[in-house]
Amino acid sequence: MNSPQPASGAAETSEHALMGLALDEARRAAAAGDVPVGAVLVSGSGEVLAVAHNRREVDGDPTAHAEILALRAAGVGRARWRLDDCTLVVTLEPCTMCAGAIVLARVARVVLGAWDEKAGACGSTRDVVRDSRLNHRAEVTGGVRAEECAALLTEFFAARRDRGDEAPRPSR
Repeated sequence: MNSPQPASGAAETSEHALMGLALDEARRAAAAGDVPVGAVLVSGSGEVLAVAHNRREVDGDPTAHAEILALRAAGVGRARWRLDDCTLVVTLEPCTMCAGAIVLARVARVVLGAWDEKAGACGSTRDVVRDSRLNHRAEVTGGVRAEECAALLTEFFAARRDRGDEAPRPSR
């Protein structure tokens, strides 16, 4: 799969700052015991429409990923589901579910921090958001503040292992 390169110049500065907001959200998720992923959705004019972080554990909702929550909040805030002038900034490459939602919401652009070699769907394991067979494709810029984003995830999972924490298992 092709891994896009980070943008340069003024756009890179803006992406860097927006990724800082997404990292703040990811830290909120970690503090609540959820996987530290944060997302920021901005309009074409640069207005922040939504910020969100993972809430799967807190809400008991398998779909409560940061990206989904940001898309929902922006759609409600704008009273429209089409987010075709928007950029989604997220600390971890979106999974297949989130990539599908990005396509359905017609998001113009995705800026991601860390690549997800196990479940990423924006270029790592598959490329849902740029699949020419679908009715919409998003531009992807990857690797923005990648080391910070990856370190947050690594530290979170290392701490869980050190404590002997595991993901909750269903009882049968």
